[in-house]
Amino acid sequence: MALITARGPRTAPAFAAVAAGNFLVLLDTSILNVALPDLRRDLHAPVAALPWAVDAYTVVFAGLLLASGSLADRWGPRRVYRVALAAFGLVSLLCAAAPGAGALIGARALLGVAAAGLVPASLAVLAALYPEPARRARAVGAWAAVTSLGLISGPVLGGVLVALGGWRLVFLVNPPVALVALLVSRGLPSGPARGGRPVDRAGLALSVAGLGCLAFGLIGAGTEGWTRPVPLAALAAAALAFALLARVERRLARDPARSPVLPPVLLATGRVRAGLVTGLMATFLVYGLLFALTQWLQEDAEMSPLRTGLTLLPLTLPMGFMPFVTGRLVASAGARPVMLAGLAADAAGGALLLPAGVHGPIPLIVAAQAALGLGSTLAIPAAIADMAGAAPPALAATAQGALNAARQAGAALGVAVLGTLPTLPAAGAVLAGGACLALVVAALAGGRTARETGLLISR
Repeated sequence: MALITARGPRTAPAFAAVAAGNFLVLLDTSILNVALPDLRRDLHAPVAALPWAVDAYTVVFAGLLLASGSLADRWGPRRVYRVALAAFGLVSLLCAAAPGAGALIGARALLGVAAAGLVPASLAVLAALYPEPARRARAVGAWAAVTSLGLISGPVLGGVLVALGGWRLVFLVNPPVALVALLVSRGLPSGPARGGRPVDRAGLALSVAGLGCLAFGLIGAGTEGWTRPVPLAALAAAALAFALLARVERRLARDPARSPVLPPVLLATGRVRAGLVTGLMATFLVYGLLFALTQWLQEDAEMSPLRTGLTLLPLTLPMGFMPFVTGRLVASAGARPVMLAGLAADAAGGALLLPAGVHGPIPLIVAAQAALGLGSTLAIPAAIADMAGAAPPALAATAQGALNAARQAGAALGVAVLGTLPTLPAAGAVLAGGACLALVVAALAGGRTARETGLLISR
């Protein structure tokens, strides 16, 4: 099949094939939440397994995002995208057929591997499909809007599927979408595969191990108690893994033939650190609240899965249109004020849950969701824009990869922490405190970019 060009008649199907992969990635971050009570009853799963049914996906996804872009450059983005798309559909069948909680968690981890291959490769293919800068910019905006529908529709679609036939149906959405996209993607354009520096395998292994141990320790501490030896050992292992990661990255940074997954020189920039903290915390808040509220609405408020999905729309719906508003605000006011305003709205959303009490009035919960949905859709796009200006040009792609990884890490940790809290006021305290902490970090990081960037470039 001939390669598709930006001017060809088949550009629309090609765009749909590219958007389908990231749509599935985001769909699977939210669709399972409303199915967890049904999953627990069917598989007789312990409470501690429920966060891992979600986090096994996001932990692996976050860790491998740091390298998936370089692999797409090495082997060609179209090839990586199509392999990852096929794997996503096949592994989804494994998830649907899982006989127990352990098998499902393992399959979800494999699904995270496929997801990590889809996101950077899809953007690289999109750039080849739309070579003109103006059309490419519009296409990327449309890609983000279309794929965000996966996150928005996940809770509602999940509720419908659980009502129709149970939790296994939520995984059977993926294979037909992946198959159609795979057939169309045969003609996608792709830049040539390029050789590159060796992949930082040690850095990747340590980042995944550190995040996995951290999530395991937090989930275990929340469900078993903070004095239990296993969670404490996991948290100690996470600290050791991150310390070794810092040492390995500093050593690799001194070798011009190697590329550390997280260059220390990049983290020396205050605004880069602020962007990473903002991206991590804003995602932590949204995904943590999404998980915690889903369980609370079904278990305590006794809502059906479908009604639960509809009740969560104030949190997810802003993601479909707010990025366009945020882009205009960033263009007129600058990225940093918008980022700070978003974090302030997040803090207000958490504060709204403090007086919720045991039975949590639904209007109060809806207001808290709306504040969190608004705040995070201000903070995250603003952090992405600010990162583009804060990072030195030679590390621009690495910086965006690190930001995406931080966001996925925030999603995993949000589920780990908020998913084990006993009450909505406790969740509100964590939400408000986390947003305030990120707000302070982002505020203190301003005003140093020019000096720091000059130092980085000179190195």
